[in-house]
Amino acid sequence: MVNLFKRMRKLKTILNVRVGTGAAILPAASKATAEFPAITRLHLTYARKIYGGHQGARHFWRNCLPRLKFYNPGVRMTVKQTDEQEGPAALTIYFAEQASKAAALNASQVQDKYAPAPSETEKTAVVDLKNLDHKEIWNKVKMMTGAEELQATADEEAELKKLEKMRQQSDKDRARVSAIRQAKKDQERMLQEARGEVEKLRQL
Repeated sequence: MVNLFKRMRKLKTILNVRVGTGAAILPAASKATAEFPAITRLHLTYARKIYGGHQGARHFWRNCLPRLKFYNPGVRMTVKQTDEQEGPAALTIYFAEQASKAAALNASQVQDKYAPAPSETEKTAVVDLKNLDHKEIWNKVKMMTGAEELQATADEEAELKKLEKMRQQSDKDRARVSAIRQAKKDQERMLQEARGEVEKLRQL
């Protein structure tokens, strides 16, 4: 059973990186267009605690950024976690040469002092992440970068279904074992109470 749980966790970790929101290929120099220039790097800044509008940014870091990095290993991605709840929750997108038209039209005026300065050949656009959930953030990133989303393959879909069945069976097994343990505890308690009653009768 322990080996099964370990296998489930390993498979889930692998699939979580490959499948889901943020599984996409960013424009690279070889495939860049005038509409969507190449993405050179990303920088994310958000506060450690989720209140004050930082929850979505934190979820984006946890759920989406690993997938983006998996499919775009050549794109540098940096993260700054701060203790400034009133500070920015922002994603800075670095473009080669010029920002996309979509980014120029939708970029925020938020200033992120933690974002590295762009090089002479880079242009940046900042996405204000405050009070957005991670899917809303991803939709903005996708629109501004022209990222190509990758759908799960048939094999990955099958693995996901298999993992879900294994999880459901694991929940049932856990509930069954818990019920058996509770029944044993109840039985031991009843026996203890019965012994106590017998002892009281002997003392009469």
